[in-house]
Amino acid sequence: MNVGKILILLGVLLIMIGSLLHLGRRVPWPGRLPGDLIFRKGNVTVYLPFGTSVLLSLILSVILYLLRKVK
Repeated sequence: MNVGKILILLGVLLIMIGSLLHLGRRVPWPGRLPGDLIFRKGNVTVYLPFGTSVLLSLILSVILYLLRKVK
């Protein structure tokens, strides 16, 4: 494995995470994204995180794709 490519990939990932944290309140955090459904009736609450699931799936797919390209 080329250590340089891994360090560059980790640096880009850290920049992305830092940018998201810096934006703070402007970015809807997982759990409050469009597509996340919450049903409340009396004492029962049902939470269906469809939007969050799609976002996490896309992020993980990109990360795994980039990790395969490094090899």
